[in-house]
Amino acid sequence: MNDQIPANGLRLISRLTDSGELELSIEAAATKAPGAGDVVIRVEAAPINPSDLGVLLGAGDVSTATVTGEGAARRTLVQVPEAGRRAMAGRRGAAIPVGNEGAGIVVAAGEGATALIGRAVAVAAGGMYGQYRTVAAAECLVLPDGVSPAQGASCFVNPLTALSMVENMRMEGHKALVHTAAASNLGQMLHKLCEKDGVPLVNIVRSPAQAVLLKELGARYVCDSSAPDFLAALTEAVAETGATIAFDAIGGGRMASTILTAMESAAVRQMTSYNGYGSAVHKQVYLYGSLDTGPTEVTRGFGVAWSIGGWLLPMFMQKLGLARMIELRARVAAEITTTFASHYTQTVTLADLLRPDILQAVARKATGEKYLHTPASL
Repeated sequence: MNDQIPANGLRLISRLTDSGELELSIEAAATKAPGAGDVVIRVEAAPINPSDLGVLLGAGDVSTATVTGEGAARRTLVQVPEAGRRAMAGRRGAAIPVGNEGAGIVVAAGEGATALIGRAVAVAAGGMYGQYRTVAAAECLVLPDGVSPAQGASCFVNPLTALSMVENMRMEGHKALVHTAAASNLGQMLHKLCEKDGVPLVNIVRSPAQAVLLKELGARYVCDSSAPDFLAALTEAVAETGATIAFDAIGGGRMASTILTAMESAAVRQMTSYNGYGSAVHKQVYLYGSLDTGPTEVTRGFGVAWSIGGWLLPMFMQKLGLARMIELRARVAAEITTTFASHYTQTVTLADLLRPDILQAVARKATGEKYLHTPASL
């Protein structure tokens, strides 16, 4: 181990206790020495994505969060409802490191990877809410010269999700797509990507302010779900673009059903004769988020040529194959300060993630609020 690397580094741990409470703590962990082909990263920035909250908070009721203890013994306890305890039963007693992705500086390396020492890299290896992370060099995305860890912290989840949505659209033979929660960091990124690649995109937002934000970015099709004419406006946008695939971050409620209704209405306009089964145009909605954790409500008024399914980035990336995945990662690196740039509204430290007010803020998953975590600082 390099003498400049501490034998231990701090990291954030989420644990479901035997009594059924969620316990968050900052604990010391040994810094693993790099083997051949490995690097040690001093993690300097890691985003807080909705996918991170599944590990950080699970099914816990964040409004019950309380802090106990001082210093190294400090803990934050979150009550978990009975139904949530059953859903999380498999992780009872397990100390789970938090943080899917992040970026930092390579401070040590094993044989075959020493050329990376001193370089800024991004990685999606889990456990990134910690001060040091030892990973295989092959897992690292080397950031271009001049790109800081903070700029490259969100190199994987959002950029690859945006790229994969477009890839999925093309693989299934669609020519345009619909995206909900479109004013989010991911939504803005998808807008820039589709504009650059000439892909028609229908953006669904949830307020007039969000509609203004996207229109100021140059988005052509923006539909506000809070507006009284939402369905009519969505149908017109779908008819103009020919969108027959959608990615829905909301999940619960009637949004998926509403999108399918708009797609069917647009498709029926093109029919030259009546068919009791509706149009033959296949319409697909993928649920990839759960901003609404309630049931998905489907009111079947859109013929029989439709599907609703779940969508998860890692599973889709497996379909793409290694060669294409490498190409997409290279594009992210090349455009990380332009097409795939992320914007953060607040920076928080390791200690901040034990504060109930910060936990409640990140748990809101509010559009326009994006948090960056800096593990190196307490």
